[in-house]
Amino acid sequence: MTETPATQNSRSYDIVIVGGGMVGISLALLLAEQQHPWKILLLEAQAYQQSDHSEHRPSFDARSTALSWSSRKIFEAAGLWPALQSQASHIKKIHVSDRGHIGLTRIDAQEAGVEALGYVVENRWIGSVLLEKLAATSVEVLAPARVATIKPLKKGVRLILEDSEQILESSLVVIADGANSKTAQKMGIHSNQQPYGQQGIIANIALDKPHDGVAYERFTDQGPMAMLPLPDYQGRPRCALVWTEPAEKAEQLMTASDEEFLQCLQERFGYRLGMLQQVGERHAYPLSLTTSTEQVRRNLVVLGNAAHSLHPVAGQGFNLSLRDVAVLADVLGSARSSGGDFAALETLESYQQQQLADQQNTLLFSDNLPKLFSQSSSAIALGRNSGLLMMDLIPGLRSRFARFGMGMATREAGHG
Repeated sequence: MTETPATQNSRSYDIVIVGGGMVGISLALLLAEQQHPWKILLLEAQAYQQSDHSEHRPSFDARSTALSWSSRKIFEAAGLWPALQSQASHIKKIHVSDRGHIGLTRIDAQEAGVEALGYVVENRWIGSVLLEKLAATSVEVLAPARVATIKPLKKGVRLILEDSEQILESSLVVIADGANSKTAQKMGIHSNQQPYGQQGIIANIALDKPHDGVAYERFTDQGPMAMLPLPDYQGRPRCALVWTEPAEKAEQLMTASDEEFLQCLQERFGYRLGMLQQVGERHAYPLSLTTSTEQVRRNLVVLGNAAHSLHPVAGQGFNLSLRDVAVLADVLGSARSSGGDFAALETLESYQQQQLADQQNTLLFSDNLPKLFSQSSSAIALGRNSGLLMMDLIPGLRSRFARFGMGMATREAGHG
């Protein structure tokens, strides 16, 4: 990773990645692993904090991400997995239940033939592992840096940065700067937003008994909630809570005292994890399904949350984006090694075509699951509980559900 000097007026690249979060860095790393060297620039709006693995200190309040089995395979191929796994909590079982109804199902890693159904890792740790790997590549990084203007040229794209005289030209620009991307909007690419009318509340919860690697997905009439196993903190077991509630109720929960919050959570979640002991910092954000009106143009790709931002219930957002990253890196590498134009519309459409089924299936799954469980009609409740009970009784159904959640089903269908 090299810092670009801010004094030179114009610089040319093969690929400029706008957005240096987990998605943008992952793409840069997968491309940097390829045989043919790329000239890549990564732009990030925030300054990176230098971190050292040896100095990593877990925090009780750290935000985390559930990485699927497919994400593990992608990170393994990039040589990143041993470091990531060292601070990961393994999801050995998933327990799905419907509050107030008898339907429940359990999905087991052993039955699915894998070491874990997923892994929960603190975002800060993922970030430090990615940045350390990035520092060992030839990828140039400019942070903080924001795009002031972006314009298509006859060949490639020109970017001018804010607070700088710098002009950048690139054969391909990848926009990965988050939901409702300002950079995409500058290119006339907008987002379709379907608000859920709900807020997602995120916090870490200390438990009085071990979680034993079980992830709980609990559906209630107000919205779904998940408790994901985290590594212990100072010898105490803890889980990452994702709790969706209607906006008004979420506001009440955000202003409630810690004791009131834990009491409400205990009442909604139950006692499967014993008495809930402590709640960390709470964060809330409005939930919506957001999809970009376009994902590819000649010389341009929209990636990550800028392309699709999902309901958090199934924990599929980052995992889907990482699968997009892996396929895009493959397509670009293949085009380059065969002497093709990696930034041509035809090449980029081939990437989109390969990921279409995966994206559509994952979006539908993440969108319909909370809707199905929020229906209060007794006929629908009976149907979904019969479904949960059937899944609990029929291993084949459970296995298909598990493979989908691990990001394996659509990859197998699309890539053999």
